[in-house]
Amino acid sequence: MKRLLATCLSSLCASLLLLSFRCAGAEAPSLNDLGFSQNQVQGNEQDQALLDKRSHMLQIHQRLGLITTAPLIATVLVAPGNHSSSSDRLLHGGLGLATATLYFTSASFAIRAPRVKGTKDKGPIRLHKALAWIHFPGMILTPILGAMADQQRNAGQKVHGIASAHGPVADVTVGAYLASILAVSVKF
Repeated sequence: MKRLLATCLSSLCASLLLLSFRCAGAEAPSLNDLGFSQNQVQGNEQDQALLDKRSHMLQIHQRLGLITTAPLIATVLVAPGNHSSSSDRLLHGGLGLATATLYFTSASFAIRAPRVKGTKDKGPIRLHKALAWIHFPGMILTPILGAMADQQRNAGQKVHGIASAHGPVADVTVGAYLASILAVSVKF
């Protein structure tokens, strides 16, 4: 990062020097005259390819993350109560499955995006990633607990044990997920 800053500062100084020569009507020195080698002036194709791939993958992550919000909210809205029909539970489960599929596809793009050495997460991105430690396990647990609750209901039992945590786990997961989107949508 320091090297990048030093390069930017050097480029700024060189630009100002070139501008002053032009204003004075003198012949401007070349970048070589200013101490920049040909390697420093040219971009690195490998680094640019890495940045392009990372940018593309994170854009897909963003789009899929926003698309995932629709079935997520629909799943919550059609959540069956204690005395629901099997068709209501089937719709809820189907929407939940669609949500989980989109969520993990989106997450895979962020996880597999190449990293740029020497960069550190700050501000909104740091909060976004911290919230992922809540909604990622929640997206794993919620369908498992939901399937357990559905099995108990289908067996004619009242939902009990760990399966009774399906609703609260889902609420926390949805809250963390929406807060994660909000964290990178609002500047602070």
